[in-house]
Amino acid sequence: MEVTALKAFIAVADSGSFSLAAEHLYLTQPAVSKRIAALETELETRLFDRIGRTIALTEAGQTLLPRARNILLELEDSVRTLSSLSGVVHGPLRFATSHHIGLHRLPPVLKQFVRRYPQVRLDIRFMDSEEACHAVELGELELAVVTLPPAPSKVLRTHTIWVDPLAIVVAREHPLAALKRPKLADLALHPAILPASGTYTRQIAEQAFGDLQLDVALSSNYLETIKMLVSVGIGWALLPVTMLERQILSLPVKELALQRQLGSVIHRDRTLSNAASALCALLERCAARGAPTSSGGGQAR
Repeated sequence: MEVTALKAFIAVADSGSFSLAAEHLYLTQPAVSKRIAALETELETRLFDRIGRTIALTEAGQTLLPRARNILLELEDSVRTLSSLSGVVHGPLRFATSHHIGLHRLPPVLKQFVRRYPQVRLDIRFMDSEEACHAVELGELELAVVTLPPAPSKVLRTHTIWVDPLAIVVAREHPLAALKRPKLADLALHPAILPASGTYTRQIAEQAFGDLQLDVALSSNYLETIKMLVSVGIGWALLPVTMLERQILSLPVKELALQRQLGSVIHRDRTLSNAASALCALLERCAARGAPTSSGGGQAR
């Protein structure tokens, strides 16, 4: 059983498409189909049902999928472990980050990293923090630099790199801006613009308001979009203090002192490559020195 065939099988299973799997693997579609056919011949069973343009795992395919993932993860972990013995920082580093952190926090760190370790090939995936943590949990990613989950999975190890204070913000012409001491109940009377349900930032907001019912007029996972919607007076929002500017006003809500923890997420049972370990160490050193953040928008997660 060839590793390349297992990789093709997993790619098709995850994407539900031979063409998308081919794009992901940088192969032609016939090459992917050939690898799947060879695997089915070797196992003497069909792994996918092909009905028109729809592709679905057979019972045999569903049985093989988690085992195929484990085989590849064990192989990758073995390669990393052996490579780490040399002490050389090189090779691929596949990790995820959110758009917000990627734009506001990571640039000075990555600039130092690529200069110091030119032999490392970075494979950066921009995704929601929740999705990134799940990918680390499954072993699909070596590392994530994201908004840390309020209640992480037991198999994940998290480390805070930055504390990200949050503020309730409104347009300067918004009715709430006229209140000297706005309360949570006052905010609940006006439309809010928040990230989607289930995101870590949304969870922070909902926990802070407790039993008060929020009137969420619009949802967006892009902080720059939320800031724009606030600036035109559509509603109030919860944004990082680093994003405050002239068009919007931070409300002094004494009942709230909100913040997010931003940092690294790894799997407790996974051996980090030298490249991942070097990035984690550099993140901690840059944070300790108070590395500057860059300006710009990003995703809420």
